[in-house]
Amino acid sequence: MAKQSMGSSTFFFHKKKRWLLVLLALLSISTAVAFIIRAAYDSSCDRRLFDVPDAGKRFQSTVNPKASPPPKVKVANPLSFMKSKLVLLVSHELSLSGGPLLLMELAFLLRGVGAEVCWITLQKPPGKEEVIYSLENKMLDRGVQVFSAKGQEAITTAIKADLLVLNTAVAGKWLDAVLNKNVPQILPKVLWWIHEMRGHYFKLDYVKHLPMVAGSMIDSYMPKTYVVHLGNSKELMDVAEDNIAKRVLREHVREFLGVRNEDILFAAINSVSRGKGQDLFLRSFHESLQIIQEKKLQVPSVHAVIVGSDMSMQTKFETELRNFVNLKKIQHRVHFVNKTLNVAPYLAAIDVLVQNSQGRGECFGRITIEAMAFQLPVLGTSAGGTSEIVVNGSTGFLHLPGKEGVTPLAKNMVKMATHVERRLTMGKRGYERVKEMFLEYHMANRIGVVLKDVLKNRENGKHH
Repeated sequence: MAKQSMGSSTFFFHKKKRWLLVLLALLSISTAVAFIIRAAYDSSCDRRLFDVPDAGKRFQSTVNPKASPPPKVKVANPLSFMKSKLVLLVSHELSLSGGPLLLMELAFLLRGVGAEVCWITLQKPPGKEEVIYSLENKMLDRGVQVFSAKGQEAITTAIKADLLVLNTAVAGKWLDAVLNKNVPQILPKVLWWIHEMRGHYFKLDYVKHLPMVAGSMIDSYMPKTYVVHLGNSKELMDVAEDNIAKRVLREHVREFLGVRNEDILFAAINSVSRGKGQDLFLRSFHESLQIIQEKKLQVPSVHAVIVGSDMSMQTKFETELRNFVNLKKIQHRVHFVNKTLNVAPYLAAIDVLVQNSQGRGECFGRITIEAMAFQLPVLGTSAGGTSEIVVNGSTGFLHLPGKEGVTPLAKNMVKMATHVERRLTMGKRGYERVKEMFLEYHMANRIGVVLKDVLKNRENGKHH
């Protein structure tokens, strides 16, 4: 009995030790991220000026820690004309998905130039939900007013506002449900920001007022619509260009995953769903391992990580992913990480991003330009916004969506694993492309053009 007790105690001691190490790693990552971005957040409320790269100077890669940072010049914020304007932002939900987070970013950009910004969320679960509570408090801390979507305050604010931004096609159902007879009065000052690419989101009840609004905006190309390519936030760029921070984050995350520094790590960073293509990504990853083995290629150990799981509620699709991993006996090479608001630690830790969205692809795919900011090559589907961001053969490789893309993606993964110099060169080119086109200033400038036009249309009584 004594031996059994000792064995049991030893087992629980080691188990407890493992959990402590995991907890320590997570705390270290969180602390590092918080420390790195705190200064940027503390000073970002007043954004009347932007630091932007000097167009007359060549961009310099930050692969070399001793390299000088790109020269910057001060320019006026292109959204300054929104000072003192009243803006109502209408989001269909408040979550860690792309649409709500982009609208929050717009809220902070507008607050930075002195606009009065109000926020309403259409769909909220009963009771206190941790993510919603956290994000609402983040907005309140930055001076954004948050109130109910169904109360009189929402109606009064909508009538008084200089501009309303409906976020996603689904948000359209709020117009009739809440505003009722006030809808015709509101439509001439509505900017509709569309993020969806799949047809089932565009129900007639949701989008019947779309032809009458002041303007509609989308993140990638669509005819007769304002096209606004997104940009990386200053906070993310600060981390991406800090080599010490990236090294610390890389070490912590890789230690947590059990991946060595010299190993090759591919990542898909999206909410886990069939439309994001994690199943086909894993098939390609397995096929790439077979190619490496069959050709006896000399490469470091290759791993894959899927960031975007929901550990508290594993879906049928995620169960399929895990079953595939078990069936192919690649559990030691594939890692699942819970969805998170802070992607910077994982971008610092990986070597290649795989943006494998299916069907029509991503409307834009913010994670793509975030990865490029970290000087990572991107392997993406030749659809939607990804094909507008990734320069095939220069900043990464594109492959077809669907089953037709599985083998090409596998071969591209092998290329990335076997050609270090190509990987680094593509990453550098991606970083330069971000600096030229996809910074917060660029996004603010593009949005500014749209907002000016929408406000002008309202004053003239015209529609876009």
